[in-house]
Amino acid sequence: MAGSAPGYVEKPDYKVVLEPCAKRVRAVLGGETVADSTAMRLCHETGHLPVYYFPRADVRMDLLTPTARSTHCPFKGTASYWTVAAGGRTAEDTVWSYDDPYDEAADFAGLVAFYWDRIDAWFEEDEEVFVHARDPYARIDVVASARPVRVTAAGETVAETTRALFLFETGLPVRYYIPSNDVRMDRLTATEKTTRCPYKGTAAYWSVADAGDAFANVVWSYPDPIAEAGRIKDHLCFFNERVDEITVGGKAVPRPVTKWS
Repeated sequence: MAGSAPGYVEKPDYKVVLEPCAKRVRAVLGGETVADSTAMRLCHETGHLPVYYFPRADVRMDLLTPTARSTHCPFKGTASYWTVAAGGRTAEDTVWSYDDPYDEAADFAGLVAFYWDRIDAWFEEDEEVFVHARDPYARIDVVASARPVRVTAAGETVAETTRALFLFETGLPVRYYIPSNDVRMDRLTATEKTTRCPYKGTAAYWSVADAGDAFANVVWSYPDPIAEAGRIKDHLCFFNERVDEITVGGKAVPRPVTKWS
């Protein structure tokens, strides 16, 4: 091994945890499976999204070509890289491994990881997963509430209900999903924007009509959410950060500061 990790000298509270994952995980490029394992490891690292690591024996190493790229992590060691080519598609410097990790990261030896967004499709068991590996410590709770919810944007009330679903998601502000019948749809304009969430599905967006850029893509909905979030189907949600105000039970909700502010 490469010795003791120097990163912990300056950041003793930094966490790198590699834990077993019982899911079968597959990575697909160009319609061809380039990795397929039921012996996965999931890495949780301070300030990073979770990352899947495959045993090298479960990766199509015959499709990988070593490159000159290397990077250094003060907590894990030096990573070497490969380009993967499959099904007529090539993803450069997409695969990495810590062949000689620091002592604290010894379990990374013999494991291989892929940049998520450079692979065409990911599957957990037989379900496609988007954006990043699902974190088993992230939770979504959808709870019905009769508390009055009112949304004001561009100086007018655009939604008002006593039938909202409150969505509590680990590490994020509470989101208020409102039945479409209780939203002023005549004041919204559908846009082409879509985003994906590994826990909810694919979202469609609306802007507040004639309200300028400040209220562009400020409303979203999941028309076909994944099963775990199925209750929010046919409900719309407004960015707490960007509308004029959201009140719950007559009291203004504090405006959170997030990457969507």
